[in-house]
Formats: sequence, structure tokens, C-alpha cells
Amino acid sequence: MLKDNKVFKISFTVLKAIFFIFMFAFIICVCLQRFSNNKISIFNFRMFTVVTGSMEPKYKVGDVLIAKEVEPKDIKVGDTISYLGVRNSFKDKVITHQVVGIEKVDGKLYFRAKGLANMVEDPIVSEDQLYGKVIYKSLIISFIYKIVSTNVGFYLFIIIPVLIIISTEIISTLMNKEEKKRTEEEK
Repeated sequence: MLKDNKVFKISFTVLKAIFFIFMFAFIICVCLQRFSNNKISIFNFRMFTVVTGSMEPKYKVGDVLIAKEVEPKDIKVGDTISYLGVRNSFKDKVITHQVVGIEKVDGKLYFRAKGLANMVEDPIVSEDQLYGKVIYKSLIISFIYKIVSTNVGFYLFIIIPVLIIISTEIISTLMNKEEKKRTEEEK
């Protein structure tokens, strides 16, 4: 029988562990970013999701970007930065735009940034507003996010697999207890 195959049992256990570790790490990262308003970084990295088309065609809505905290002096014109907006319609929003100019005033760096699809530059960005420089666009996480962000995708790819794994664990535990009880009765 398949359930008695040791290789199958070990493989299934390893796959379950990998799935739970991945899901747990993903959920922790998303929760930390969401509930801390991106003020907490994980090993100097932050994860952002593109919510507007301002950076198209480079980044599309739903893309997941990884930004790394860097020294402001290491940012160059052409880099994509993520920062916390402090003025006008940008206030309290995380913005990810491309640097189009850098100015130094009284030893402090200020960045001019703009979305690729935008006609107008953002309000001036101080080095204090920086979250980091975008270093990576995760295709896999972007794909998962786009699927999971829909109600159907969330239920099909998160809720149902978690319920199946929990159910199989409960059934497996009950069957093992029953089998143990039978072997004790036979003795």
C-alpha cells in the first residue's frame, strides 16, 4: 500500500514541512510589512507590492519588489527607490519611483524621483524618507501574489491546501492511535 511506503512517507513529510515553512515565512514577511507600515526591515530588506501603473513598463501592478536598505550616498540617478511620502497626495504612502536627480544641501542628500509613466516629478525626497533601493523583482512571489490576491485564488491556493494538510494530519494521528490501540489489545 502507498501509505506503508517509507519513501512516500518521508517525501510527503518533507514536502509538508517545506510548504509550511514557506507559507509561514511569507505570511510573517507580509504581516510585518503591512502592520508596521514598512518601518521594520528583515535583514535590511523590505518587500513592496506595486499598486499603480506609474512604473510601467518596468514594473506592473501586482509585481513584488525587494528593496535593500543602502547608504543614501550609494544611490545613483537611474536607480529605483522606495520611500515614505510626506507631502500632498503622497503623504503616508510608500512610493517606488526612479531617481532622476540628486542634490546635496548642507551635507544632506535630496532625491528627485518620478514614475516612468508619470509626466510630473514627485515632491523632493529627503534621505530620511528612504526605505531602500529596489534590487530585485520576484517573479515567483509576484505570480503567487497575483493569484492569491483574488478571492478564488486565496481559497484555492491557501485555504484549501491548509485544510487538506490539517485534515490529513488529524486523520493520520487518529489512525496511528487506533493502530496502536489494536496492537496493545492483541498482546
